[in-house]
Amino acid sequence: MIFLKRRRLIFWLLRAYIKRWRRTIAASFILGILGFFILRYGINYFIPLLPFTNEEKIGVEGAFSVDELPTFITSKVSMGLTTLDSNYNVKPGVAKNWEIKDDGKTYIFYLKDNIEFSDKTLLTSKFINYKFIDAATQTPNKNVVVFRLKNRYSPFLVTVSRPIFKSGFVGVGDYKVQSIDLNGNFVESISLRSLKQERNIITYYFYPTQESLKSAFALGEITKAVGLSDTNFQNTNLILFKKTKVEKNLNDNSLVTLFFNARDKNLSDKRLREALSYATPDKFEQGVRNYGPFSPNLWISDSGLARYSQDFDHSRLLLNDSESFKSNKTLKFELKTFPKYLDIAKKLQIEWKKIGINIDIKIVDILPSDFQMFLGDFRVPKDPDQYILWHSEQPNNISGYKNLRIDKLLEDGRQIVNTSERRKIYTDFQKYLLDDPPAIFLIFPYQYTISRI
Repeated sequence: MIFLKRRRLIFWLLRAYIKRWRRTIAASFILGILGFFILRYGINYFIPLLPFTNEEKIGVEGAFSVDELPTFITSKVSMGLTTLDSNYNVKPGVAKNWEIKDDGKTYIFYLKDNIEFSDKTLLTSKFINYKFIDAATQTPNKNVVVFRLKNRYSPFLVTVSRPIFKSGFVGVGDYKVQSIDLNGNFVESISLRSLKQERNIITYYFYPTQESLKSAFALGEITKAVGLSDTNFQNTNLILFKKTKVEKNLNDNSLVTLFFNARDKNLSDKRLREALSYATPDKFEQGVRNYGPFSPNLWISDSGLARYSQDFDHSRLLLNDSESFKSNKTLKFELKTFPKYLDIAKKLQIEWKKIGINIDIKIVDILPSDFQMFLGDFRVPKDPDQYILWHSEQPNNISGYKNLRIDKLLEDGRQIVNTSERRKIYTDFQKYLLDDPPAIFLIFPYQYTISRI
């Protein structure tokens, strides 16, 4: 009986309490629900605004649209169906495996399970949107995507290593795009936020020249400058700045190359081009000498490669045997160069003078449409296919080089899927290209990263 009275008393007290404070209780409940959703879904927005956000500001030289951002940025945000290791061998990306059928014209990719975009959307085959012109895309189910190519194209597995994004530049990587600032069609800055450590932000700022990039670092606009060809700045050196760290590494994506105009009446002479190759130094302080068109990390053999080690005696023999020199003993050429390669151009000028070849140097800011010699660079493909660079019918063949044997090797190399057969083809391509050099492959340049500590 006493127990029932106590229960009734507690019930009356509770009802009275709720009646008196019902508005406060209701408001607290609503605020609690709102707080939960704000913390659950709004934290990604508010954390970057908090004063303890750790932001790294990195400066990069170049002008890029959203679709052309450097790989070292896009790879943080997403990945492709495949990825590449340090030797450019193809490895699984978001695809766990694949099949190649129909004599190399059909590629079937099987997606890994439970991969999510940064917005928590599950990755399925409908988001694989490469939009190839010469390939039809099919999605038999949510975990399978099929590409049917019109023609065989063996570099296809490298092509699909390009990162996958859904609308809004949303990827499957370790970072999420926080914001992008544009100037017309070009990116001025892009901010990435870590999905694993919410407070970590990386913002990349883009500058038109290396001098403006160095100035931004000197003024404190950025905490790190990447991809510098040197550390000189005005009348000093960035190395001398207080609390500054300098890292030196090799840029094996860009091969500094001297291109000959093979249509020039003198430089069309193979003996003359070989003579200049043998008179070229074996060492440059700006980078590591490379005698062929491929990265040494690529899976192509360089055994038996004609290295054109500097040999003035052999160079003079070839020069004397050339028709160009026989008809004109005072050969003189104009060498156009980008400003950053001026010191290399001057070194070539000095060395070639020793065999009687005179060089006038002219600095240019863009790829010249007309030249005798051009000192520039090209981005080394991640696949050995260099069809667009050296095939006689390609507009990017800036040397105007024409060699039917090279054409045939390049055509075969991009149609054969078997790696062993491709290795033999590109080993032969490299050998015959250097036997009839349309260019002198010089160095993979050093590059510097400067950061505040």
